[in-house]
Amino acid sequence: MREEWVKGRTGANVTQRHYARAGTITEEMRYAAAQEGVCPEFVRAEIARGRAILPANIRHTNLRPMLIGTNFRCKVNANLGNSTTTSDIAAEQEKLAVALRYGADTVMDLSTGGDVRAIREAILAHCPVPLGTVPLYEAMARVESPEELTPALLLEVIEAQARQGVDYMTIHAGLLREYVPLACRRLTGIVSRGGAILARWMAAHQQQNPFYTHFDAICEIFQAYDVSFSLGDGLRPGCLADANDEAQFAELRTLGELTARAWEHDVQVMVEGPGHVPFHLIAENLRQEKELCFEAPFYVLGPVVTDIAPGYDHITSAIGGTMAAYHGAAMLCYVTPKEHLGLPDADDVREGIIAHKIAAHAADVARGRPGARDRDDQMARARFHFDWRQQFALALDPETAQARRDASLPEADPHDARFCSMCGPQFCAMRLSHEVRALTEPEVSNP
Repeated sequence: MREEWVKGRTGANVTQRHYARAGTITEEMRYAAAQEGVCPEFVRAEIARGRAILPANIRHTNLRPMLIGTNFRCKVNANLGNSTTTSDIAAEQEKLAVALRYGADTVMDLSTGGDVRAIREAILAHCPVPLGTVPLYEAMARVESPEELTPALLLEVIEAQARQGVDYMTIHAGLLREYVPLACRRLTGIVSRGGAILARWMAAHQQQNPFYTHFDAICEIFQAYDVSFSLGDGLRPGCLADANDEAQFAELRTLGELTARAWEHDVQVMVEGPGHVPFHLIAENLRQEKELCFEAPFYVLGPVVTDIAPGYDHITSAIGGTMAAYHGAAMLCYVTPKEHLGLPDADDVREGIIAHKIAAHAADVARGRPGARDRDDQMARARFHFDWRQQFALALDPETAQARRDASLPEADPHDARFCSMCGPQFCAMRLSHEVRALTEPEVSNP
């Protein structure tokens, strides 16, 4: 079916934005609209305005299209990929399967070691959701040091990944040479891998960021395959002390300039955001991005709201992510318990996804997204009627919910019990509520 969808997208510019601005509703727009419970014309208008993107590379043949935008359900991305010392193709495929099982809306392959292309090929073959990459990582894998990178190599890698089927790419084009001294004043400096590599290149060559100087050439590649920009925040804060500083917002202003330039090519754009941010400063980040980047979708890492919880940063990130999504963030990049500690394994992926699906869902309910609370209401009914099987089916993590329920009751079939082990039958409030209702209803019906 996907092949049929893209047949109508031909020519030098095949982006969803190009068709949206021309007044055309593509099949991908129709499909995504049905998933969101909105009309296709609303989807087209949001993409044309730049307030939403529909990442859909014409070479990604097994893709189920979906939307990223402030007026749609908040999405969750899962980062996969190996390091130079850890993991292989089989491990990354296992992590992909876990991420998809627990509801990842997109995935990013951030592999930095081994056969990067082969790992990405294996992920794409089994990936029905949009796939993102950081092409700078593959370019770095081909050289010995950042100084050896060239604009030609970067463009070569970007085009190869686009041709392979990658739906969106993180391009750190907003970190300009003049911003590097601002980052040097920070407590934790530059914590973005891509940002640090580019800062090293610019310091060594005394030249401007090659992604910035060759931005139009990148746009031309993205036009031909419908690759979306994820404009990278190479100067995102890596600790609370560095949040909302001059370096961060200087880069954000440049990302706004680049958003407008990409739109001139009809290329889709979302903007990446922090990072480590105190809870009370998160709303200001969303306000600044909307103003400086013309309401382009904001894709945030966390934000992590405290620096003292290694091993639990999926929780610190989900707290910040809920606030960010409530104020309009379009997608949350999950953080796992391994953040700051090591490469996540499959179980870390599961915990990271679930924590951030909770955050995104809580914000969707608060913002009144169509149908967002339906599942909560179904769960409430199942709880009140002691329908344990339905409760497990509705849970974000059914296996864990059922295992904890089953372990706490000695009955042969705990699914039929009209109580849980926390209160027991005598003190179960819902069981007592049923009894109260039975005693009260005759009075209500015969006053």
